[in-house]
Amino acid sequence: MVWRDSIAFDLSEEENFACDTARAFAEKEVAPLAAKIDQEHYFPRELMPKMGELGLMGAIVPPEYGGAGLSTLAYALIIEELSAACASTGIIVSAHTSLCVTPILDYGTEEQKKYFLPRLASGKALGCFALSEPSTGSDASAIVTTYKQDGDHYILNGTKNWITNAPEADVCVVFATRDTSKGNKAITAFVHDMNLPGISRGKREDKMGIRGSPTSSIMYDNVRVPKSAILHEENRGFLVAMTTLNGGRIGVAAQAVGIARAAFDDALKYSQERKAFGKAICDHQSIQNYFADMVCHIDSARYLTLGAAKRKDKKLSYVRQAAQAKLFASETAMMCAVKGIQIHGGYGYVTDYPAERHLRDAKITEIYEGTSEIQRILIATQLLKE
Repeated sequence: MVWRDSIAFDLSEEENFACDTARAFAEKEVAPLAAKIDQEHYFPRELMPKMGELGLMGAIVPPEYGGAGLSTLAYALIIEELSAACASTGIIVSAHTSLCVTPILDYGTEEQKKYFLPRLASGKALGCFALSEPSTGSDASAIVTTYKQDGDHYILNGTKNWITNAPEADVCVVFATRDTSKGNKAITAFVHDMNLPGISRGKREDKMGIRGSPTSSIMYDNVRVPKSAILHEENRGFLVAMTTLNGGRIGVAAQAVGIARAAFDDALKYSQERKAFGKAICDHQSIQNYFADMVCHIDSARYLTLGAAKRKDKKLSYVRQAAQAKLFASETAMMCAVKGIQIHGGYGYVTDYPAERHLRDAKITEIYEGTSEIQRILIATQLLKE
């Protein structure tokens, strides 16, 4: 099924080309690895430079820093295509781009951009974003990782938890506080290479889904970073974190749309081949009703996602729209994955078919980069401001 609506979003030739490129790569290089990535918790390192060459790792990075210079809309289409083939690969690229590349691009000095962005855009380096901690998830202002000044350097101590890409990351955007009693007013963002003395990484988490997306904790034990590692300004890290997460929700929404699409496509194909009571099960009205619900939700989720991306490109407020997209798309992914299994019947419950993988992959989209509960609070808060 053709999912893209070029007319509705007035996609440019460049955006259409980016989507075509991502789809072709996903079908040829990513989809054949999807089962291995999931079953073996396999990190597809070999895909990174290939995606870098195609501009997929540096989609939003300007050409002067080695990127493709594409719009947020094109980036969302890329993440959707990758995620439809393999949700793990989709979030590897999304976390790398939305959470590491974006804050460097938005808040970095010229020196930071020249040092970090070309490597990240090429796929030679992978990025991560370290905000969550063992005792703080949704309440980012309560972080306890600390930093203190030591001459021309700062010393970081603490533990970050649930960090996507951490086991394989080469670059990290991390958040620490100078005074835990001051909440979000004392948080500062830093960007650094991951090979610094004192940095260690915890065990890879054995996750229910997106199992090829490596996740672990990061421990900072008297890690020295220069003053030039500060991203934006001292004590302005909470702003960096929140604005980065606002954009990151577009990436997760696009991932969720891709997962929902995959669940739909697999169920549709199965229903056309499986027969019951003398005809293909897709000819039974109860199954058709499932497909009608699924496609309505998928198209709605895509419109919300691409609409938020379009607003970001036009430099309009998109906080509420990104939260709406993330909320609706993630719940759509879960709904489509559940219905996909139901359509498969018993076959949907075994690992011989990808239906059960879609369900396991979908669940996390309702949790990371802001739970569904947080999204509803954010949406309502923004509405009351408008």
